[in-house]
Amino acid sequence: MINLIKTAQHHQLVIEKKANSLQGTISIPGDKSISHRALMLGAIASGETIIEGLLLGEDPCSTAQCFQAMGAKISELNSERVTVTGIGDKALQEPLNILDAGNSGTTMRLMLGLLASQPNKFFTVTGDDSLRSRPMARVIKPLAQMGALIYGRNNNQNAPLAVIGQNLKPIHYHSPVASAQVKSCILLAGLMTEGKTTVTEPFLSRDHSERMLRSFGATLEIDVDTHSVTIEGGAKLQGQTVIVPGDISSAAFWLVAGAITPNSELIIENVGINLTRTGILEALLMMNADITLENEREMAGEPVADLKVKSSKLKACSIEGAIIPRLIDEIPILAVAACFAEGTTIIKDAEELRVKESDRLAVMATELNKMGAKITELPDGLEITGGVTLKGAQMDSYTDHRIAMSLAIAGLNAEGTTIIDRAEAASVSYPTFVDTLIKITN
Repeated sequence: MINLIKTAQHHQLVIEKKANSLQGTISIPGDKSISHRALMLGAIASGETIIEGLLLGEDPCSTAQCFQAMGAKISELNSERVTVTGIGDKALQEPLNILDAGNSGTTMRLMLGLLASQPNKFFTVTGDDSLRSRPMARVIKPLAQMGALIYGRNNNQNAPLAVIGQNLKPIHYHSPVASAQVKSCILLAGLMTEGKTTVTEPFLSRDHSERMLRSFGATLEIDVDTHSVTIEGGAKLQGQTVIVPGDISSAAFWLVAGAITPNSELIIENVGINLTRTGILEALLMMNADITLENEREMAGEPVADLKVKSSKLKACSIEGAIIPRLIDEIPILAVAACFAEGTTIIKDAEELRVKESDRLAVMATELNKMGAKITELPDGLEITGGVTLKGAQMDSYTDHRIAMSLAIAGLNAEGTTIIDRAEAASVSYPTFVDTLIKITN
């Protein structure tokens, strides 16, 4: 029995007993990263952009509201068809009020690249308690090198932020971290800047911005050997039709659930399998998961497939290095998989997780250990010894959507009752998660 119980201020997800099996076909929400970018590029393009399959989570809603406040016309959000009437690249209007990015780091960081390059315009940006604590210097620093004027709390480290738009200059930025948000912010600023702007990363990060910028009419050069992307400033974007595939980060919860729950077989439809995002598939296959790709095809420039997962006996592995940027959001659910794998799994080079919606390394170690897991927190990762029977416990999502859903999958395979406080956090990226969990559980 699975219940979502509303308390005075929050929701508790109660999983009363271990699942016997999981069966069914699952349609997952649209990709969050692509949804954000479609709304943003549609807003600064000329003409209409049609978005099919938009994620209806709270984060894309924050993006839509911010750009509506700056003059873009965006129809009522739905998963079938959203129309965005753009206002042109340097025509964003000064909003009458503070722009609120909610809980969305993608909204704030990518938007800063556009705001900084709107000459002689003033913007203020904030977010919820979590977002105001997250580091913004990682994008403010390169934007400042381009000539941006951005001021914030803690010596320009945190929101709220004030932005005074400028005519920027192109740079070649060597990013110390492989981050699609940092890269995309600089590319969007470079789009508005005369000349060529280049970003070089230590490893390849997801490339949704590059693909979509090209489809809207921007000129980019990509050097895969040096992990560099160059954008030519001054392009006039034209509205496009964007078909958003299912989010592989959302599919990851069902991939792990199907692999660790006995007598299970799940099919997850229309999942984006962009090579910069498929680290989760490679990691699970290294762990001996039974996953097959079916009906491979392309949708609006993004590779897509249906994923079939069956129960399997997992084994431990090491996850580190170049694969980390390609599965950074999936590490919480991979930690759950490792609890059910034979041997000791080592996750390294993932210090980026300490500055997400929560400190995901610390939180996953703390919460899973409540269930009896054997997890040691490392400075940049986790050491997880599998094969221990998990026991139901009362846990907290820390208002982090990926934590909430990862703990739910752990609870589905634990002896006794599991209670997850503040479970409503899942709606940030997966509003129908609990409904799907109930539907497929036997």
